[in-house]
Amino acid sequence: MTVDAHKETLEFQAEVSQVLNLVIRSLYSNKEIFLRELISNASDAAEKLRFEALTDDAFYEGDSNLRIRVSVDKERRTVTIEDNGIGMSRQEVTETIGTIASSGTKKFLEALGNKSDDSASQSQLIGQFGVGFYSAFIVADKVTLETRRAGLGAEHGVRWESTGEGAYSIETIEKPTRGTSITLHLNEEEDEFLESYRLRSIISKFSDHISIPIEMLKEQYGAEEKEDEEKAEPEWEQVNKGTALWMRNKSDITAEEYNEFYKHIAHDFEDPLDQVHNRVEGTNEYTSLLYIPSRAPFDLWERDQKHGVKLYVRRVFIMDEAEKLMPHYLRFVKGVVDSDDLPLNVSRELLQHNKKIDTIRTASTKRILGLLEKMAKDEPEKYQKFWKEFGRVMKEGPAEDFANKERIAGLLRFASTKSEGKDETVSLDQYLERMQEKQEKIYYITADSYAAARHSPHLEVFKTKDVEVLLLTDRVDEWLVSHLTEYKGKPLQSVAKGQLDLGDMEDKETLEKEAEEHKGLLERVKTALGDDVKDVRVSSRLTESPACLVADEHDMGANLQRVLKQLGQDAPQTKPILELNLKHPLVEKMDQEPDEDRFADLSRVLLDQATLAEGGQLEDPASFVHRLNKLMLSLSA
Repeated sequence: MTVDAHKETLEFQAEVSQVLNLVIRSLYSNKEIFLRELISNASDAAEKLRFEALTDDAFYEGDSNLRIRVSVDKERRTVTIEDNGIGMSRQEVTETIGTIASSGTKKFLEALGNKSDDSASQSQLIGQFGVGFYSAFIVADKVTLETRRAGLGAEHGVRWESTGEGAYSIETIEKPTRGTSITLHLNEEEDEFLESYRLRSIISKFSDHISIPIEMLKEQYGAEEKEDEEKAEPEWEQVNKGTALWMRNKSDITAEEYNEFYKHIAHDFEDPLDQVHNRVEGTNEYTSLLYIPSRAPFDLWERDQKHGVKLYVRRVFIMDEAEKLMPHYLRFVKGVVDSDDLPLNVSRELLQHNKKIDTIRTASTKRILGLLEKMAKDEPEKYQKFWKEFGRVMKEGPAEDFANKERIAGLLRFASTKSEGKDETVSLDQYLERMQEKQEKIYYITADSYAAARHSPHLEVFKTKDVEVLLLTDRVDEWLVSHLTEYKGKPLQSVAKGQLDLGDMEDKETLEKEAEEHKGLLERVKTALGDDVKDVRVSSRLTESPACLVADEHDMGANLQRVLKQLGQDAPQTKPILELNLKHPLVEKMDQEPDEDRFADLSRVLLDQATLAEGGQLEDPASFVHRLNKLMLSLSA
């Protein structure tokens, strides 16, 4: 059958051109990585074919022996990586290679731009983003890809070719066999990759664990053998061990092998932070190998971000991103789970209500939490690195995973009033150890920045009494404290909500007496402010500032209202309570002010100042400035 040679030349998507330019400038830490990346992609293609063939073995087209072949042509100066996996259609080639279909692309490129002088950092960022195919241009000045998707006719083959300079050509070709071959036309200075022994050593180093056989032509030595070789059919031999790494004994696996396997499954270029490897036997038999990455991916917070570990059944790949095997707050975990008991035709729908999957998920969650607990205890610096990358995600845990709420809470870290800076954190257990003798609550404040929290007037009495307060400044913190209301029997209490209760650490009788003595002042201020406040009362929080705003015990706090508005959600309008520091000179002077108009202006200025002090915005800034100027002029008169 003839092929309509539909050929066109297209420009790369703008972001792809930027990535290509960075890659071509050799941002990867070493050039040999290109072979690992292309073999890894070929392995994924073979496993995807095996999965699709579970329901229709016609995809095998009569050949179920999956393999990857690496060959060299010294005369043409090419290296070819070929697989007989799932292959790609013309549309898939265009979508996969002509564009980078990721919502994190822009952030990725911005981050690279911010690290333009640090090639090592750029290399790490590229690895995070997973643009492995483009690594071919590190060693090649032209790349030719030929592919055909399994199940399509030979006339649906596709050839893609590019020099990596902004454009590529794509055409329809005749391709009798399914799968993909990628031919690298090497740069002049890359002769080392034309040597078979060099490629074999790279495969042994980076790809030994891949379960799909990786083959190269068997080498002959001596004149007679070479003559026989030319006459005989080429003989391929497997050059990798091809044993699923997770099925081997832990004692037989080196740290380097664990790290290389992680890079293969995660398409990452950095070593993982840690891993846990387990074999479970009994009524539910399975093996799990789970990794914690060193760095958060760019799409960690994207709604369409794919996550989850790879699921195998008796060494047969079933699916990527099996999200039911890991809770959402642990979506950064990478790895594999290989079950002996699940059916080979398991689908995502079947995973939704499967007791064996639930058992695996529960056990895997506990293993990750145990790994993190051990890291926090034995390697605090390493855990601090983990927390910096994934702390905000872990804060989703108490709301999502009620069964492990206390364990997750023990892993949380916060800045506090006793920290040197926002990067120095404290655990809840450390907080409990440092509590004052008569202190009964864990105090915290939420704000939209570290500076706003650290300098909040709500903290003044706590500084005076040397009581530590946790400073919560992530958006997710509001979600966290709405579900984590106590820890080890100690309630968590916002210092900016409700009537402050310091228990035996405060003199309640004195406060009640002051409120009664200044009842007239409180009523005057409330009258002046009208419906803008819910109440005006004496403050037990303040020692330096004249006033502050607090939310009623069951009302939504000001910071949560701001967070919801930033997210485009409606927030109920609640009125704040204004608390006054009766010992402040400004409040004392107000109490003696006979002019009601001037008193009203002072009351308004106090309310506006309190709003600004907690990071809020004024509805009418011009009026605030006008009142302030008027009061300042009256002082100088």
